[in-house]
Amino acid sequence: MIVARRSTVAGWLLLLVLMVATLLPFVSMFTSALAPSGTYPLGLSWPAHPHWGNFIAAFQDADMGQMFLSSISIVAGVVPASLLMATLAGFALGHLRVRGGQVAFTLFVLGLTLPLEGVIVPIYYQMRDFGLLGSRWAIILPLTGLFMPFGVYWMRAHFVNAPTDLSEAARVDGATTWQLFWRIQVPLARPALTSLGILLSVWTWNQFLLAIVLVDDPTNRTMAGSLGAFQGQWGTNIPLLSAGSLLILAPTLALFVAFQRHFVTALLQGSLKG
Repeated sequence: MIVARRSTVAGWLLLLVLMVATLLPFVSMFTSALAPSGTYPLGLSWPAHPHWGNFIAAFQDADMGQMFLSSISIVAGVVPASLLMATLAGFALGHLRVRGGQVAFTLFVLGLTLPLEGVIVPIYYQMRDFGLLGSRWAIILPLTGLFMPFGVYWMRAHFVNAPTDLSEAARVDGATTWQLFWRIQVPLARPALTSLGILLSVWTWNQFLLAIVLVDDPTNRTMAGSLGAFQGQWGTNIPLLSAGSLLILAPTLALFVAFQRHFVTALLQGSLKG
Protein backbone atom coordinates (compact mmCIF):
# COMPACT_ATOMS: atom_id res chain seq x y z
CA MET A 1 0.00 0.00 0.00
CA ILE A 2 2.80 2.43 0.95
CA VAL A 3 4.74 1.62 -2.24
CA ALA A 4 1.65 2.17 -4.38
CA ARG A 5 0.97 5.50 -2.65
CA ARG A 6 4.55 6.63 -3.17
CA SER A 7 4.33 5.70 -6.85
CA THR A 8 1.12 7.70 -7.19
CA VAL A 9 2.64 10.73 -5.49
CA ALA A 10 5.76 10.46 -7.66
CA GLY A 11 3.60 10.25 -10.77
CA TRP A 12 1.62 13.34 -9.81
CA LEU A 13 4.82 15.25 -9.01
CA LEU A 14 6.27 14.31 -12.39
CA LEU A 15 3.11 15.44 -14.15
CA LEU A 16 3.18 18.69 -12.19
CA VAL A 17 6.79 19.36 -13.19
CA LEU A 18 6.02 18.63 -16.83
CA MET A 19 2.95 20.87 -16.73
CA VAL A 20 4.93 23.76 -15.26
CA ALA A 21 7.74 23.28 -17.79
CA THR A 22 5.18 23.30 -20.62
CA LEU A 23 3.13 26.27 -19.44
CA LEU A 24 6.01 28.47 -18.29
CA PRO A 25 7.01 29.67 -21.80
CA PHE A 26 3.38 30.53 -22.61
CA VAL A 27 2.99 32.48 -19.36
CA SER A 28 6.20 34.36 -20.09
CA MET A 29 5.00 35.14 -23.61
CA PHE A 30 1.64 36.32 -22.28
CA THR A 31 3.17 38.69 -19.73
CA SER A 32 5.56 39.98 -22.39
CA ALA A 33 2.64 40.67 -24.73
CA LEU A 34 1.09 42.96 -22.10
CA ALA A 35 4.20 45.10 -21.64
CA PRO A 36 4.40 48.57 -23.21
CA SER A 37 5.19 48.46 -26.92
CA GLY A 38 8.87 48.91 -27.71
CA THR A 39 10.11 47.83 -24.27
CA TYR A 40 12.03 44.72 -23.23
CA PRO A 41 10.00 42.73 -20.65
CA LEU A 42 11.82 41.07 -17.80
CA GLY A 43 10.95 37.40 -17.40
CA LEU A 44 7.60 36.66 -15.77
CA SER A 45 7.07 40.09 -14.25
CA TRP A 46 3.46 41.27 -14.56
CA PRO A 47 3.32 44.81 -15.99
CA ALA A 48 1.94 47.53 -13.74
CA HIS A 49 -0.34 48.71 -16.54
CA PRO A 50 -1.19 45.83 -18.93
CA HIS A 51 -1.40 46.96 -22.55
CA TRP A 52 -4.17 44.77 -23.95
CA GLY A 53 -4.13 46.92 -27.07
CA ASN A 54 -0.96 45.13 -28.17
CA PHE A 55 -3.11 42.24 -29.39
CA ILE A 56 -5.22 44.60 -31.51
CA ALA A 57 -2.12 46.34 -32.84
CA ALA A 58 -0.47 43.03 -33.76
CA PHE A 59 -3.64 41.80 -35.45
CA GLN A 60 -3.98 44.96 -37.53
CA ASP A 61 -0.31 45.55 -38.36
CA ALA A 62 0.27 41.97 -39.50
CA ASP A 63 -3.04 41.82 -41.43
CA MET A 64 -3.90 38.67 -39.51
CA GLY A 65 -7.46 38.64 -40.81
CA GLN A 66 -6.15 37.83 -44.29
CA MET A 67 -3.61 35.40 -42.84
CA PHE A 68 -6.40 33.64 -40.96
CA LEU A 69 -8.47 33.22 -44.13
CA SER A 70 -5.41 31.95 -46.00
CA SER A 71 -4.67 29.39 -43.29
CA ILE A 72 -8.29 28.25 -43.24
CA SER A 73 -8.28 27.73 -47.02
CA ILE A 74 -5.02 25.77 -46.85
CA VAL A 75 -6.31 23.57 -44.02
CA ALA A 76 -9.58 23.04 -45.94
CA GLY A 77 -7.58 21.94 -48.97
CA VAL A 78 -5.17 19.62 -47.17
CA VAL A 79 -7.12 17.90 -44.39
CA PRO A 80 -10.23 16.52 -46.20
CA ALA A 81 -8.18 15.16 -49.12
CA SER A 82 -5.61 13.63 -46.77
CA LEU A 83 -8.31 12.03 -44.61
CA LEU A 84 -10.09 10.55 -47.63
CA MET A 85 -6.98 9.04 -49.23
CA ALA A 86 -5.53 7.83 -45.91
CA THR A 87 -8.83 6.18 -44.94
CA LEU A 88 -9.21 4.43 -48.29
CA ALA A 89 -5.61 3.20 -48.23
CA GLY A 90 -5.80 2.19 -44.57
CA PHE A 91 -9.00 0.25 -45.20
CA ALA A 92 -7.47 -1.59 -48.15
CA LEU A 93 -4.21 -2.39 -46.35
CA GLY A 94 -5.64 -3.11 -42.91
CA HIS A 95 -9.07 -4.66 -43.48
CA LEU A 96 -9.21 -6.02 -47.01
CA ARG A 97 -5.60 -7.25 -46.91
CA VAL A 98 -5.10 -6.69 -50.64
CA ARG A 99 -2.36 -8.46 -52.57
CA GLY A 100 0.95 -6.63 -52.25
CA GLY A 101 -0.39 -4.67 -49.32
CA GLN A 102 2.52 -5.50 -47.06
CA VAL A 103 4.99 -4.13 -49.61
CA ALA A 104 2.95 -0.96 -50.03
CA PHE A 105 2.67 -0.54 -46.28
CA THR A 106 6.44 -0.92 -45.93
CA LEU A 107 6.93 1.87 -48.44
CA PHE A 108 4.58 4.09 -46.46
CA VAL A 109 6.50 3.33 -43.28
CA LEU A 110 9.75 4.25 -45.02
CA GLY A 111 8.08 7.53 -45.97
CA LEU A 112 7.81 8.34 -42.27
CA THR A 113 11.61 8.53 -42.11
CA LEU A 114 11.85 11.09 -44.92
CA PRO A 115 12.59 14.56 -43.49
CA LEU A 116 10.95 17.59 -45.04
CA GLU A 117 14.31 19.33 -45.28
CA GLY A 118 15.55 16.53 -47.54
CA VAL A 119 12.82 17.01 -50.15
CA ILE A 120 12.17 20.75 -50.00
CA VAL A 121 14.48 21.49 -52.95
CA PRO A 122 12.86 18.93 -55.31
CA ILE A 123 9.44 20.18 -54.22
CA TYR A 124 10.46 23.74 -55.03
CA TYR A 125 11.52 22.89 -58.58
CA GLN A 126 8.44 20.73 -59.10
CA MET A 127 6.10 23.52 -58.01
CA ARG A 128 8.03 25.92 -60.23
CA ASP A 129 7.60 23.64 -63.24
CA PHE A 130 3.87 23.39 -62.49
CA GLY A 131 3.64 27.19 -62.28
CA LEU A 132 2.31 27.06 -58.72
CA LEU A 133 5.05 28.93 -56.86
CA GLY A 134 3.62 31.75 -54.78
CA SER A 135 0.12 30.25 -54.67
CA ARG A 136 -1.56 28.33 -51.89
CA TRP A 137 -1.52 25.21 -54.06
CA ALA A 138 2.24 25.16 -53.59
CA ILE A 139 1.53 24.38 -49.93
CA ILE A 140 -1.62 22.28 -50.28
CA LEU A 141 -0.35 19.71 -52.79
CA PRO A 142 3.03 18.92 -51.15
CA LEU A 143 1.50 18.75 -47.66
CA THR A 144 -1.18 16.35 -48.83
CA GLY A 145 1.49 14.01 -50.17
CA LEU A 146 3.80 14.43 -47.17
CA PHE A 147 0.98 13.58 -44.75
CA MET A 148 0.14 10.32 -46.52
CA PRO A 149 2.69 8.04 -44.79
CA PHE A 150 1.52 8.98 -41.31
CA GLY A 151 -2.15 9.10 -42.30
CA VAL A 152 -2.08 5.64 -43.87
CA TYR A 153 -0.13 4.25 -40.94
CA TRP A 154 -2.67 5.73 -38.47
CA MET A 155 -5.76 4.49 -40.30
CA ARG A 156 -4.32 1.05 -41.06
CA ALA A 157 -3.65 0.61 -37.33
CA HIS A 158 -7.37 1.15 -36.74
CA PHE A 159 -8.66 -1.08 -39.54
CA VAL A 160 -6.32 -3.94 -38.64
CA ASN A 161 -8.09 -4.15 -35.27
CA ALA A 162 -11.58 -3.44 -36.61
CA PRO A 163 -14.15 -6.17 -35.86
CA THR A 164 -14.56 -8.66 -38.70
CA ASP A 165 -17.91 -10.06 -37.57
CA LEU A 166 -19.84 -7.08 -38.90
CA SER A 167 -18.01 -7.22 -42.21
CA GLU A 168 -18.70 -10.93 -42.63
CA ALA A 169 -22.38 -10.43 -41.80
CA ALA A 170 -22.58 -7.57 -44.30
CA ARG A 171 -20.98 -9.74 -46.96
CA VAL A 172 -23.53 -12.47 -46.32
CA ASP A 173 -26.30 -9.88 -46.76
CA GLY A 174 -24.84 -8.93 -50.15
CA ALA A 175 -23.04 -5.70 -49.25
CA THR A 176 -20.51 -4.43 -51.77
CA THR A 177 -16.99 -3.39 -50.78
CA TRP A 178 -17.98 0.28 -50.96
CA GLN A 179 -21.05 -0.29 -48.76
CA LEU A 180 -18.88 -2.23 -46.33
CA PHE A 181 -16.46 0.67 -46.20
CA TRP A 182 -18.84 3.63 -46.10
CA ARG A 183 -21.77 2.28 -44.05
CA ILE A 184 -19.99 0.03 -41.55
CA GLN A 185 -16.28 0.72 -41.19
CA VAL A 186 -16.20 4.51 -41.55
CA PRO A 187 -18.71 5.09 -38.69
CA LEU A 188 -16.65 2.76 -36.51
CA ALA A 189 -13.49 4.69 -37.43
CA ARG A 190 -14.90 8.06 -36.33
CA PRO A 191 -12.58 8.45 -33.28
CA ALA A 192 -9.51 7.62 -35.38
CA LEU A 193 -10.66 9.98 -38.15
CA THR A 194 -11.33 12.80 -35.71
CA SER A 195 -7.97 12.50 -33.98
CA LEU A 196 -6.14 12.27 -37.31
CA GLY A 197 -8.03 15.32 -38.54
CA ILE A 198 -6.96 17.25 -35.43
CA LEU A 199 -3.31 16.33 -35.93
CA LEU A 200 -3.31 17.18 -39.62
CA SER A 201 -5.09 20.48 -38.99
CA VAL A 202 -2.57 21.52 -36.34
CA TRP A 203 0.40 20.45 -38.47
CA THR A 204 -0.96 22.32 -41.49
CA TRP A 205 -1.73 25.44 -39.48
CA ASN A 206 1.78 25.44 -37.99
CA GLN A 207 3.56 24.68 -41.27
CA PHE A 208 6.47 27.10 -41.57
CA LEU A 209 9.17 25.81 -43.92
CA LEU A 210 7.02 25.15 -47.00
CA ALA A 211 5.22 28.46 -46.58
CA ILE A 212 8.47 30.43 -46.35
CA VAL A 213 10.24 28.68 -49.25
CA LEU A 214 7.40 28.28 -51.75
CA VAL A 215 5.23 31.36 -51.17
CA ASP A 216 6.61 34.91 -51.12
CA ASP A 217 3.32 36.68 -50.34
CA PRO A 218 2.63 36.54 -46.56
CA THR A 219 -1.13 36.75 -47.19
CA ASN A 220 -1.01 33.43 -49.08
CA ARG A 221 0.92 31.58 -46.41
CA THR A 222 -0.14 29.81 -43.26
CA MET A 223 -0.24 31.97 -40.15
CA ALA A 224 2.93 30.36 -38.84
CA GLY A 225 4.67 31.10 -42.13
CA SER A 226 3.43 34.68 -42.08
CA LEU A 227 5.03 35.07 -38.66
CA GLY A 228 8.39 35.18 -40.46
CA ALA A 229 7.42 38.39 -42.26
CA PHE A 230 5.90 39.78 -39.06
CA GLN A 231 9.10 38.99 -37.17
CA GLY A 232 11.16 40.78 -39.78
CA GLN A 233 9.03 43.90 -39.33
CA TRP A 234 8.63 43.81 -35.55
CA GLY A 235 11.63 41.70 -34.50
CA THR A 236 12.81 44.32 -32.01
CA ASN A 237 9.34 44.95 -30.58
CA ILE A 238 9.05 42.02 -28.17
CA PRO A 239 5.54 42.82 -26.84
CA LEU A 240 3.99 43.00 -30.34
CA LEU A 241 5.88 39.89 -31.44
CA SER A 242 4.66 37.98 -28.38
CA ALA A 243 1.08 39.16 -28.96
CA GLY A 244 1.23 38.07 -32.60
CA SER A 245 2.62 34.66 -31.65
CA LEU A 246 -0.19 34.09 -29.14
CA LEU A 247 -2.80 35.07 -31.72
CA ILE A 248 -1.34 32.50 -34.12
CA LEU A 249 -1.34 29.79 -31.43
CA ALA A 250 -4.88 30.50 -30.22
CA PRO A 251 -6.82 28.65 -32.99
CA THR A 252 -4.81 25.43 -32.62
CA LEU A 253 -5.20 25.47 -28.86
CA ALA A 254 -8.94 26.06 -29.20
CA LEU A 255 -9.20 23.20 -31.70
CA PHE A 256 -7.44 20.77 -29.40
CA VAL A 257 -9.48 21.81 -26.36
CA ALA A 258 -12.72 21.44 -28.31
CA PHE A 259 -11.90 17.94 -29.59
CA GLN A 260 -9.61 16.60 -26.89
CA ARG A 261 -12.20 14.01 -25.82
CA HIS A 262 -12.25 12.48 -29.32
CA PHE A 263 -8.45 12.53 -29.44
CA VAL A 264 -8.07 10.78 -26.08
CA THR A 265 -10.78 8.25 -27.04
CA ALA A 266 -8.87 7.29 -30.18
CA LEU A 267 -5.61 6.89 -28.27
CA LEU A 268 -7.24 4.75 -25.58
CA GLN A 269 -9.03 2.70 -28.22
CA GLY A 270 -5.75 1.97 -29.96
CA SER A 271 -3.97 1.08 -26.72
CA LEU A 272 -6.71 -1.30 -25.63
CA LYS A 273 -6.77 -3.05 -28.99
CA GLY A 274 -3.01 -3.17 -29.25
